[in-house]
Amino acid sequence: MTAAGWPRRIVVVGGGTAGWLAAMMLSDVAAKTSPGTSVTVIESSRIGVIGVGEGSTAVFRQMLRRFGLDEEEFLRETGATIKFGIRHRDWRRLGHHYDGPIDDPHLVAPGVPLDAYAVAAGKPVQEAHLFQHLIWKKRGPFAEVNGKRVPAGPFHYAFHFDQALVGAWLRKKAKGIRHVNDQVTGVETGGEGVVAVHLEGGERVEGDLFIDASGFRRRLVSELPFEWVSFADMLPNNRALPFWLDLKDGEEIDPVTGAWAQGHGWMWNIPTQGRYGCGYVYCDQYITPEEAQAEIERALGHPIEPRSDIRINPGRQRDVWVGNVVALGLASSFLEPLEATSIHGTIGQLICLTEWIGTPSGKERYNATAARQVDDFRDFVRLHYVSERRDTAYWRDVTASHPPVVTERLEKWSRKFPSREDFEPFPLGLAHVQEQLYVPVLNGLGLLSQDLARAEMARDPKLRQRARETHASLVAEYSRAAEKCLPHRAWLESLHKEMAA
Repeated sequence: MTAAGWPRRIVVVGGGTAGWLAAMMLSDVAAKTSPGTSVTVIESSRIGVIGVGEGSTAVFRQMLRRFGLDEEEFLRETGATIKFGIRHRDWRRLGHHYDGPIDDPHLVAPGVPLDAYAVAAGKPVQEAHLFQHLIWKKRGPFAEVNGKRVPAGPFHYAFHFDQALVGAWLRKKAKGIRHVNDQVTGVETGGEGVVAVHLEGGERVEGDLFIDASGFRRRLVSELPFEWVSFADMLPNNRALPFWLDLKDGEEIDPVTGAWAQGHGWMWNIPTQGRYGCGYVYCDQYITPEEAQAEIERALGHPIEPRSDIRINPGRQRDVWVGNVVALGLASSFLEPLEATSIHGTIGQLICLTEWIGTPSGKERYNATAARQVDDFRDFVRLHYVSERRDTAYWRDVTASHPPVVTERLEKWSRKFPSREDFEPFPLGLAHVQEQLYVPVLNGLGLLSQDLARAEMARDPKLRQRARETHASLVAEYSRAAEKCLPHRAWLESLHKEMAA
């Protein structure tokens, strides 16, 4: 071990977005905290990645800034696009849709009950979100004012991208990290956990701390007494059918993830600059893979070419840090990709890991925090299935089997309007799923009481007036700001033109 209890040799097995983020963050913090720590990434270019699109949350943009990486270069070289939120189609009922913008207007209007006011007044809570106006107008995040690029507002946005391209770009940007392009063929265990890994090329790589970022292969996790906690009782979808769709010439690019509920699950639609990454997440207790493909083809009106047939076992490792091995990304947990929790969770866990390595009870604290994070994600995803739909056996069954954590929260919010106080603060003050994400979903699903909101507003007429004025001001300001912003596709194309010039 080095100074401050840090491991002297850190080995990351698996590249991709999770592996390279881990290597970069651990290397960055070790350089300041524990000079002399080495970081090695082992990944094989022969192991393919499906690459059918992934959405991030705003913390990914904050990570780019932390590492001093150029956002415009990232967008150019990875073909990424902007994500302001998620459009949920047919979740409440057929023919209905609602958006979940990921900005939080309360950051610019602290103490003002914008959500309760909007519900009381019969307005969508999304209307006071800048990102909702950018979604409606299909705009990028910047305007051109007097030849200068001006941001639409102060909020961090997210991205859509092909995770294989992002992993390769991060690998290019990583400094001071040893990269080994080879495949792990053996794992040597002993003592606290893993002593070394053996590579196909003959090399033996020793380490003091190992990060398993090998995805569903769980190359290191499978060698140690990790225990899987299944969420199948709460999240019934157990298959995914990924595919690509073409982006037509001149077609505007929606700055929003599509989540389109189907008869037996839902379809994701993630736009990149060259194509759409799509997939159908469904439950094979109700339909076969062949029937799932036929259902999607009927919905789209044309054939698709599935790229894989992925079996899903939703859940998490009971402890993600066992011995000297930390499971990360898909090796640590998997939820259906409804709210872009995977990369967000990876970044949050890495921040906690770098804070707690070598500290008393650091491992126990880390395991408890990672478990809580994923469980909270699971509960939020499950809320989306509180639907009015009864058109298939799938929807009849899923809407008749809400777990207690969902029903108890809904009962509570039938007596009081949701607020930040309903959620326990997350360690280190990290961004987490709280009322700012719950309220748009609750509102979209028709689960917020107008009478309750009106009663809350009536208790303080001065606050109600302040909320009315602030809401009107934000809606007007954000509508104007969105109008001035460049169309999303035109803005993305301008980044390439600037580089060429």
